[in-house]
Parts: sequence; structure tokens; C-alpha cells
Amino acid sequence: MAKDKKRKRDAGDVKPGGQSQQVDTSKPTAVFQPSGGRAHTLSVALPGSIIANAKSHDQKTYLAGQIARALAVFCVDEVVVFDDEDKQTQHTRHAIGENDYTAFSHPCHFLAHLLSYLETPPHLRKTLFPMHPNLRTAGTLPSLDMPHHLRANEWCEYREGVVLKSDASGSSIDVGLAEPRVVEGAEIPQGTRVTLRLGEPSSTTAEAVAPSTPREETGYYWGFNVRSCKSLSTVFTECPFDGGYNVSFGTSERGEALPTVLTQPALAQPEVQKYRHVLVAFGGVAGLETAGKNDLDLGLMGISGANVQELFDHWVNVLPNQGSRTIRTEEAIWLGLMGLRGFVEQIGR
Repeated sequence: MAKDKKRKRDAGDVKPGGQSQQVDTSKPTAVFQPSGGRAHTLSVALPGSIIANAKSHDQKTYLAGQIARALAVFCVDEVVVFDDEDKQTQHTRHAIGENDYTAFSHPCHFLAHLLSYLETPPHLRKTLFPMHPNLRTAGTLPSLDMPHHLRANEWCEYREGVVLKSDASGSSIDVGLAEPRVVEGAEIPQGTRVTLRLGEPSSTTAEAVAPSTPREETGYYWGFNVRSCKSLSTVFTECPFDGGYNVSFGTSERGEALPTVLTQPALAQPEVQKYRHVLVAFGGVAGLETAGKNDLDLGLMGISGANVQELFDHWVNVLPNQGSRTIRTEEAIWLGLMGLRGFVEQIGR
């Protein structure tokens, strides 16, 4: 009887076709590749109160880092941090000076501050973010490594920069390369963050463009914009997109199963509906119902905690029949964005 023979396989093994199979695992291979201009956007709304639920500063920082990683992985274009606390609590928080905002005194400001910091390319952070108690342990968080977080030896037609000096002849901008780039004839205030379209690698001149240009013209995922809102209703009323959000999802354990919702005719073929701006809202410890109950503007519209689902086009449960009694907001974000991944990609087609 022939014995089975075992042998080690190494990088020099040969495939059936005769080609050497060498896999370099020392560097990541999942580099984002743009596939043409993208008009649609994905927005996530969540309450800053989830930060208050964490006990220590380190835990609060780690929580913000988890959320930032989810936003980056799923190519979220906008994150909205809203306040779901009652008006008395909000008034107490706003009575302190903005320079005194910390993770304990103002959770919403802390979360927005950390998300903005993590989204910013590393070479710009020292200039754009002065020392602040909120950022004390931000350096321990994992990198988001998004397409606009470019290294000095990487080339891209777009780059983020910060204005070093400016006069009537133009603005000199640090973009993380050996030499600054100059936007001729544009007097941009010093310290301003700008998006540039670069010329040839040897050219020192560039063109200032809108932050959405890399996404709209080429299809790059270019990070997320951070927006702060005083309540759940202002997530909608202060929407920066013309016409508002085309389709919105509110999440709750009392919602309908997300896979079932996505089979509805209006969602099964999203490209036919021409959806452009998608919003997914997550609640805090007590859910979106608490945000609805504490929103006075919603009360004037006849919407309260009991019927807050009327604010959204779809009321969904991202994971029915969960094994744990509760799903934390930072976990729900990963689950919800994963569940909607196919829907969002279909819009792009």
C-alpha cells in the first residue's frame, strides 16, 4: 500500500500552468482602486451619548477609534454626530466654554473631534489640531489608512494640504511632499485645509478643487465629512445635499429584518429609483426612540419616541434573533453597513 507523502509548500512552488507561485504578504494588496466618477454618497448618523456610556478616557477614545474604522472600511462619505440628550442636559453642557470641552463634559464634541482628527491625513494633523485634552491618547488608535492618507513616496493626482502662506500672487500649500505646491492667483487664508489637483510630478503648481471632486470626477473614496447637530431632526433639516437624503434607514431592535426590507420593490433595484444620498441612523443606549422623545422640534411635528420610525423611510433591525441581550452602537454600525453594502454598491452601478 502506497503511503501518503507530505511535503512543504513554499513560495517557489509551481502552479499547474508552469508559473512560479510567489505571494508577497509583507504589504497589503487591498489598495482602493477608483472605477470612475461617483455621484452617490453614504451618510451615517449616531448620537454622541454613546461616548458618555464609556467609563474612562481611554475607553472613550477606543470607542471613537472603532467607529472611525467602520466609517473608513465601508467608504462612508459623511458622519453626523447628533445630541440625543434632554434639553436640560444640553443646556448644562453648552454653558461651559468650548476650550473646556472634554470627553466627560461634552461627549458629542469629543466624538466629532476625534473623528475629524482621525480622518485628517497624518501630515496635516500637527498644523490643524492644536494640543487638546481630547487628543491625549489619540495616538494609540489604529490608522484609518484611507486613499487620501498618502505617503511621501506615493503619487496621486489629488492631495490634501494646508496653506503655509498666502498673498495676492497665490498660496503656498504643504501637501506632504518634498516641496510645497502653489495655487497661483488664489489668496487662501493661512492654516486652511484644501484639496488640490496636482499637475505633473515635476510641477510645483496645483489647482484647488472642492473636497468632493476626487469622488465625483474620478471615483476615489476621499474620507468622511464630520457634521455636528443639536438634535435628531437637524440631521435632516441641515443636510448639505440638494434635495436632502433620498432614502433613510433608522435602526432599532423593533424594526423589520434588514434582509427582508431590502427585497422591497423600491430597494431591490435602487439604480432604477436613482437614489443618490443614503442615510443610516443609529441610536444610543436607549435607541433612536430616546432621541425622538427629547427632540422638541419633532414634538411639534407630532413625532415622539413612540413613533420616531415615521421620520425614516425604512425602520430596520440589522441583526434579528441576536444571541446577546443588547447590540452596542459601535457593533450595530459594522453590522448595518455590512448589511447595506450590496445595496449601496448597486446604486453605484
